[in-house]
Amino acid sequence: MTRPVHRLWITASIMVATVMQAIDMTIANVALPHMQGALSASLEQIAWVLTSYIVAAAIFMPLTGFLAERFGRKRVFTTAIVGFTIASILCGAAQSLGEIVAARLLQGMFGAALVPLSQAIMLDTWPRERHASAMAWWGVGVMVGPILGPTAGGFITEYYSWRWAFYINVPIGIIAWLGVTAFLPETTPQRDRRFDLFGFGLLGIGIGALQLCLDRGETLDWFASPEIVIEALLAGICLYMFIVHMLTHRAPFLEPRLFRDRNFAAGTAFAFGIGMILLTTITLLPPFLQTLLGYPVSDVGVLLASRGVGTMLAMLTVGRIGNRIAPLRLIFPGMLLTCASLWWMGLFSLDTTPMMVIGSGFVQGLGIGFIFVPLTTLSFSTLDPRLRNEGAALFTLTRNIGSSVGVSIVASMLARNTQANHAAFAQYASPFNPATQLPGYPAEWSLQAGASVAALEHEITRQATLLAYLQDFRLMLWLSVLSLPLLLVFRARSARAREDSPLLVE
Repeated sequence: MTRPVHRLWITASIMVATVMQAIDMTIANVALPHMQGALSASLEQIAWVLTSYIVAAAIFMPLTGFLAERFGRKRVFTTAIVGFTIASILCGAAQSLGEIVAARLLQGMFGAALVPLSQAIMLDTWPRERHASAMAWWGVGVMVGPILGPTAGGFITEYYSWRWAFYINVPIGIIAWLGVTAFLPETTPQRDRRFDLFGFGLLGIGIGALQLCLDRGETLDWFASPEIVIEALLAGICLYMFIVHMLTHRAPFLEPRLFRDRNFAAGTAFAFGIGMILLTTITLLPPFLQTLLGYPVSDVGVLLASRGVGTMLAMLTVGRIGNRIAPLRLIFPGMLLTCASLWWMGLFSLDTTPMMVIGSGFVQGLGIGFIFVPLTTLSFSTLDPRLRNEGAALFTLTRNIGSSVGVSIVASMLARNTQANHAAFAQYASPFNPATQLPGYPAEWSLQAGASVAALEHEITRQATLLAYLQDFRLMLWLSVLSLPLLLVFRARSARAREDSPLLVE
C-alpha cells in the first residue's frame, strides 16, 4: 500500500483530473449558441459538438478496465490526461464544425478513462475503513463538476470567449499530469490477458447506437425517423449478442463475475436511476429560468450553484460520519431529501422567487450527496479488488447512460406535453366561453383585436410550457419513489469481507 503522505498527493492529483473531465461534460452546453454563430452552423449541426463527445466516451469507457490491466493503470491514466488536454486545445482552436466535432471525439475517447480509473485508484490507495471518506472527496469532483459546469461556462462565455471554455483545461491538465506522474505508483501489467475484440465491438456498437438514438430521438421525432429505427434495432441486437457472448465465451471482454456480486449489481442499477435524476433537473432548470422567468445566463448560473453547495456539504458530512453509520441509513434519507426537492419543484409557478429555486436546489444537492458516496462505498464493499477497474468503468458507464435516458425522456415529454397542454388550454379561448364575457376579463386578452389575440396566445403558450415542466419534475419524483424498494436488495458487508489485494507497489 502507499504511504499516508503519498495518499494525500495522489488524491489531490486525481481529483484535479476528475474535476476537469466532470466540468467539461456540461461547460460546453452553455457555450453552444456562441459556437453556433462563430462556426456558422445550424441548431442540428452544432448539437454534434455534444453528441460526438457523449458517444465517444460511452464507447471507450468499457475499454478502461482492460487497458489498465494490460498496460498499467498509471500509464493509461497519464495518457488519458495528456490526450484530453491536447484535445481541449484542438477544440478551442477549431475553425470549422468538422474540426471541433473531431476534437470532441478525441476528448470523449481520452476522457472516458478518467472517472472510472480515479475511482478505482481511490479505493486501492486508501484502506477499507477509510473508503467512505475517500469516496466523499472523489464524489465532490464527480458530482459537483457537472453542476458547476453551466455556471463556469456562462461566466467564461459571457466575459471572455467560448474558446476559453476549452483552453481552461490546459493548466488544469498540466497540474494533474505532474501530480499523477510524481506520486501515483504503477500497477503490475497483465501481459498475458487476451483482448476480446468481438465482444468489445458488439458492446461499442450497441452503446454507440443507443447513445445516438437517445440523443437524436427527439430532434428526429423518434421512431418516425428511419435513422432512429435503425439505431434502436442495432443497439438491441448488438447488446443482446454481447450478453450471450459474455456468458458463453471463455475470456469475455467483461468479467461475468461482476454481476454475481449482489451489492455491485444492485448498486449499478441504482446508479442508473441516480444518473437520471442528476442530469435531468440540471437540464430542465436553465431553460425554465431563462425562457419562462426571464433570468439572464449569469444569474441562472448563480441560482443553480446552490445545488453544488448542497452536494458538497452533504458529501463532506458523509465523509466524516460514513465510517460509523451503515450506508443504507444514509442512502434512505438522501432519497427522501431528493423526493422532497422534486416535490418542491413540482410547485413552481411563473411567480417563483429566486429563494425557492435556491432552496429546492440546495435540498436536492443534499439528497444526492447523501446518496452517492454511501452507494459507491456499498457497491464496491464486497467486490473482488481485482475487478475494480472493470467495475468502476461499468458503474460510471451505467450512470452516464441513465443520464442520457433521463434527458431523452424529459425532453420528449416536455415537447409533447407542451403541445397537449396548449391544445387543452386553447379550447377555452373562444368567444363562446362565458368567462370571456365577464366584466373582469382582461382587456389585453380580448378576442376582438389581432394584438390581443396574439397576447392571449403568448400567455397560453407560457402556461402550457410551465405545466409541461411541472409534469417532468413530478415524473422524476415518481421515478425516485419507485426506486426505493431497490434498497432492499442490498446486503450488509460480509463479516469475512475481502482484504485489499496488493495491487499497488511501493
